[in-house]
Amino acid sequence: MSLCLSFDSFTVHSPKSQTHKTRFSSQFIKQNQVKPLPFTSKSRPFNGERNKLVKALTTKPAETAVSASFRNKYPKDINVLVVGSTGYVGKFVVKELVDRGFNVLAIVSERSGIRGKNSKEDTLSDLNGARVCFSDVANLDTLEESMKNIGFPIDVVVSCLASRTGGVKDSWKIDYEATKNSLVAADDDDGFTYSIVRPTAFFKSLGGQVELVKDGKPYVLFGDGKLCACKPISEQDLASFMADCALKEDKINWVLPSPGKALTPLEQGEILFKLLGKEPKFLKVPIGIMDFAIGVLDFLVKIFPAIEDAAEFGKIGRYYAAESMLLLDPETTEYSAAKTPSYGNDTLEEFFARVLREGKAGRELGEQSIF
Repeated sequence: MSLCLSFDSFTVHSPKSQTHKTRFSSQFIKQNQVKPLPFTSKSRPFNGERNKLVKALTTKPAETAVSASFRNKYPKDINVLVVGSTGYVGKFVVKELVDRGFNVLAIVSERSGIRGKNSKEDTLSDLNGARVCFSDVANLDTLEESMKNIGFPIDVVVSCLASRTGGVKDSWKIDYEATKNSLVAADDDDGFTYSIVRPTAFFKSLGGQVELVKDGKPYVLFGDGKLCACKPISEQDLASFMADCALKEDKINWVLPSPGKALTPLEQGEILFKLLGKEPKFLKVPIGIMDFAIGVLDFLVKIFPAIEDAAEFGKIGRYYAAESMLLLDPETTEYSAAKTPSYGNDTLEEFFARVLREGKAGRELGEQSIF
């Protein structure tokens, strides 16, 4: 079996059964290394059969990758299960898979979208071309029952699951538990090989200040704006790459690249001001302010546990404000733009221009927004 991991995708193929599985899931890992995944649950113990698959995740090396039989099929004969399909990236992935002719089944909750505002009818419309099954990925028993009722074998499972809030408990429930449930419920094999994909940033996550700058506000930077860099990727390009992973064996052990040159926050702001025809105006916030705030929140959370998520958000914000998303060159111990590969056609400048013309409708950051 083969596993492909990223912020948004996770692939598993089995060398044993006639129906081989491919998985995509969301995991937070370094670009150039694989770490054993802690697939054990405090809240729900596994029986022996389920635990066989879980143990395989930490024991099967990627080097044992083998060709899966489903790769020899035409897309129309490949059954693809997608979880997290109503999320921002998930909808692009479903559309890409449908457009390529795969037989797509989307597992969704009855209420989806930002703060659960979408109804069943909205979901069916958004996922046009895919079969839709309403279930609960956070409940393993419910998900396993849904899988039994599907009535046909699954060749590929794509998970675009991610916490909508980013809070500690919700991240554990969705990013970890629900992703694990999707793997366990859809698989009855006990071996796999795997590959890793990792986008360095999404366009949407870098567009939070577009409207503020358009209204005359300064572009906010942390430090000198050069503390970190990324190669952002569009949702369409990411969806295309994920669909490629379903069939192409050269995607095994792959690090998902992103398009264009590496960009620092300072350069991102300069692109935006250029598009607006305005003189650059930046507000530079010392990174030490974030460190101070995190220290205060860490102290207060011991007294007021209810602010646990706020303390976590501070640490997450600090990480993205100062840590490069580029590949770390083990020889120089420096982050390397040259060694971070590229993929896709869309550019951040094109995305900014589109948001300036059309607004952010459909591209909102939702519950995780800061600006």
